Amino acid sequence: MRRIIGALLLLVPLAAGCGGSEGADGEDRPATGSLTVEAANGEVTLPSAAKRIVSLSPTGTEMLFAIGAGGQVVAADDYSTYPKEAPRTELSGFQPNAEAIAGYKPDLVVIATDQGGILAALEKLKIPVLHEPAAEKLDDSYDQIADLGTVTGHEKEAADLVSDMKKRIDAAVKAAPNGSGLTYYHELDQSMYTVTSKTFVGQVYSLFGLQNIADKADKQGSGYPQLSAESLVKDDPKFIFLSHPKGTGDSPETVVKRPGWAGLTAVKDGHVFTLDDDISSRWGPRLPDLVEDISEAVKRAA
Repeated sequence: MRRIIGALLLLVPLAAGCGGSEGADGEDRPATGSLTVEAANGEVTLPSAAKRIVSLSPTGTEMLFAIGAGGQVVAADDYSTYPKEAPRTELSGFQPNAEAIAGYKPDLVVIATDQGGILAALEKLKIPVLHEPAAEKLDDSYDQIADLGTVTGHEKEAADLVSDMKKRIDAAVKAAPNGSGLTYYHELDQSMYTVTSKTFVGQVYSLFGLQNIADKADKQGSGYPQLSAESLVKDDPKFIFLSHPKGTGDSPETVVKRPGWAGLTAVKDGHVFTLDDDISSRWGPRLPDLVEDISEAVKRAA
């Protein structure tokens, strides 16, 4: 199952040591005192700003580069496809190898999942780990950006990034008409796995008042039910958003060939849209791009 991604309010790190200082040019300076943040693995304290970071989180990698800490990242996992200058390696976040990670001599490792007990393995090697899992609510994304700003000495740049994200998101939501009463379907792949309103990306759609047809189908409460073609045709959503992995799946032009889809309101009205699956499945700095894409779609229905 693919991870999903978002954002609204900035949370200040629960605990912080001496942060970075701002120079005359307005840029952050590396922190020299100890730094403490509260992550999913509890309080994480570094003696000073991390200078050799290994990121096993594609979203974490994006965040680090977006706050100006890209130069402090010595290695990123094989799914860290953005930005292009990220030092992508064969390291895996799904099958992590503690010895391979240690080979980069990191003073901090950022993870999104504790696969294979990697957290304990790295802690045994005395390597600090920051566990920043997939965002569950809209606030989490900003909180994680703030955490990474603190441990890298880029607090100001992190705060500036969050401020810019909030402004763009607010503007995009205000630019669209209220979507209350309008239904949508967000497709993860051709097998019709989807998301509900309680997922991170589902909450992004909720910003516009859109109603998710998958909510009633999630009998297990996983947040990611699989719909049937029959139920989709019956619910007849106003919008369809395709977020397939790159190079796979259908397009707005080809979904009409699916049985029963030619008669769907979204298809007839031209309200089938393609979303970048990297952006819609992550919860990082490009979140405003997703919100703006949804905003444009809602405006077309006005």
